[in-house]
Amino acid sequence: MFQPSMRLYYLLLIVFAVSTFFIGRYSRILAAVQVGVLIILAIYSRVAAKNRTRKLLDYLESMSDGMDTTVRDTPLPVVVYNTGTNEIIWSNDRFISITNSREQFFDRRVSDVVPGYTGDWLLDGKSECPDIIRIGEQEYRVYGSMVRSDREYIATIYLIDVSDYLRISREYHDSRLIFAIMLLDNYEELLRGMSEKDKSTILSNLDEKISNWAGDKGGYLCKYDRDRYFFLFEERHLQSFIDDNFSLLDTVRAETGAENMRATMSIGIGKDGATPQENYRFASLAAEMALSRGGDQAVIRNMYGFEFFGGHSPQTEKRTRVKSRVMASAFGELLADASTVYIMGHKSADYDSIGSAIGVCCIARAKGKVARIVTDSDNSIAHKLIEYVTQLSEYRGVFITEQDAVLEADNKSLLVIVDTNRPDLAVSQTLLLSCSKIAVIDHHRRAADYIDNAVLNFHETSASSTCELVAELMQYLTDRKDVLREEAGALLVGIMLDTKGFSINIGAATFDAAAFLRRAGADAVAVKRIMQSDINVATARYEIMRCAEIYRDGVALAASEETMSRVSVAQAADGLLDINGVHTSFAASRDGDDVFVSGRSLGGINVQVVLEKLGGGGSQSVAGLRVRSTSIEKVMADLKKAIDEAMG
Repeated sequence: MFQPSMRLYYLLLIVFAVSTFFIGRYSRILAAVQVGVLIILAIYSRVAAKNRTRKLLDYLESMSDGMDTTVRDTPLPVVVYNTGTNEIIWSNDRFISITNSREQFFDRRVSDVVPGYTGDWLLDGKSECPDIIRIGEQEYRVYGSMVRSDREYIATIYLIDVSDYLRISREYHDSRLIFAIMLLDNYEELLRGMSEKDKSTILSNLDEKISNWAGDKGGYLCKYDRDRYFFLFEERHLQSFIDDNFSLLDTVRAETGAENMRATMSIGIGKDGATPQENYRFASLAAEMALSRGGDQAVIRNMYGFEFFGGHSPQTEKRTRVKSRVMASAFGELLADASTVYIMGHKSADYDSIGSAIGVCCIARAKGKVARIVTDSDNSIAHKLIEYVTQLSEYRGVFITEQDAVLEADNKSLLVIVDTNRPDLAVSQTLLLSCSKIAVIDHHRRAADYIDNAVLNFHETSASSTCELVAELMQYLTDRKDVLREEAGALLVGIMLDTKGFSINIGAATFDAAAFLRRAGADAVAVKRIMQSDINVATARYEIMRCAEIYRDGVALAASEETMSRVSVAQAADGLLDINGVHTSFAASRDGDDVFVSGRSLGGINVQVVLEKLGGGGSQSVAGLRVRSTSIEKVMADLKKAIDEAMG
């Protein structure tokens, strides 16, 4: 390999000798001399080459003996193998000993000796194996390198025993403290009107169930209020709670109280905090999140965000006039201190978003404040509602763009967010960051990335719509003469659409709000005209419904590859609920390069929980999802998987 090739030179000398032989009189003698010199040169070259080869081999042998001694005596297990065939070429005694073998592994495959090992990481140019390798009871971190020999690649790997390190690391993580705050969601409603004996029996049963659930984990359980518990345990037990999907929720739900109301519990868990104080704060935030999403669920808060479990029970109405009055008073104080009121809903604003914004605008006007509604009219599906109120002199210049609002707002401006609690769904995130005073009015279940810097948060998941909540505020903050009949009609449109004509997700407060709006002059005929859809939307709705199928008991799915409007998809999902035996429906269609999904439920499945897994949101009975740049097939496959997880 190290010798230069002499064949070409010998060939040229032979050609010269032959040519000389035919040139002239003395050419044969000269040719013979040339041949003799060529033979002597060939003999000399061969002898010299042998000498050089012998010296080179002696040098390499001495180097090899030194390296072999060094590698053989190293305390690290070492293996040399062929990456193409995965066969072992050489291994030192230390590697043989850790595999409990008495003989060399020559010509055996590495994967046979070390189960689960692959050398793909070396072929990727890495020097460290990404996986921990287990040999017997010990665990090893593997390092290595690779060189090329002829047409093959030879790899050398070194194994470092990290068993003790990993054992200590696992014990550290398993023994970290987890803080849990558990509370009964409906304590007052559960015990209302019951005798003291029955109350004592129910509370005793609940205490026993909670104690049994937490008893075998070696933690500390304390009841520190009539409806609140504190549970401290090690992280090693958290996975078992997750695996059984926090079975305490089902156990507590089996207990019934007044009027056969089922008890429900919310669990807030804090972990990964730098200090116990931070873990407790995480647990408090998780408990608050669970309550804001309707209760009857467990929420884990770690350093990265929230994880949700449960939340499948129907929402019960727990809102009282006392709370509404307190919220109205606080909102009135915010309005009094504001220079200008900016009202903003979510992107692709619907009737509930625009209707509630109009209601807040009415309240602000009644308090003598200038109000502006920030909207993206081009992407709104509530054009008819906007046109219905902009004919009024009071609404000239009220609807403005995001850019105008950002330029006009000052440090005393109040920003009111309606019909969403997620900053990424707001019409203008720039305006959201610019305003220091923010109020949120919403009925959707709180998302993990909610607006957390609001000075007022009127958030009620039991409400049918945001328009219902705004109508409640209007009863305390306005006089009947302050409310225009068009404004009352706009709020009624939002309520009627979100309740599907007062058929789903309604409570006593819903009818109270509707009655107030009717007394304020809401025109039922005008409301009906606003709610009417054109012939194209109606046709598209039936085209989507033609593709419907019953996926599982009571769950209907419909998907169309054609581009349809959001209104058509939503109406198709509504229409599927009219089919006998269907309690949950999902409709999907293309919207340009995106896919829009609308979910509806009569209580069989929480559609918000289902679509939240895919990045959507909403409430228990109405939810939506938009997936960017994807295919219908993939979205429907992911949707079916989420439905299966929700139904169990």
